[in-house]
Amino acid sequence: MLFVVYNTEAQCAMCRAVLESEEGQKTAEGINNGIIYLMLIPYILVGGLGVIIYKKLRQK
Repeated sequence: MLFVVYNTEAQCAMCRAVLESEEGQKTAEGINNGIIYLMLIPYILVGGLGVIIYKKLRQK
């Protein structure tokens, strides 16, 4: 199940229509940057916690 890829649309119809109709695409760029920001934070926190735990276990 982890190796199966599905093509999905993550935006509602109204959000997609607004983002596609805009000329400069600044709103779409902002939304994409926000998604990336929200996606990276948990990985950074878990990675930092993993490094701390690894260092604590290596000291003993």
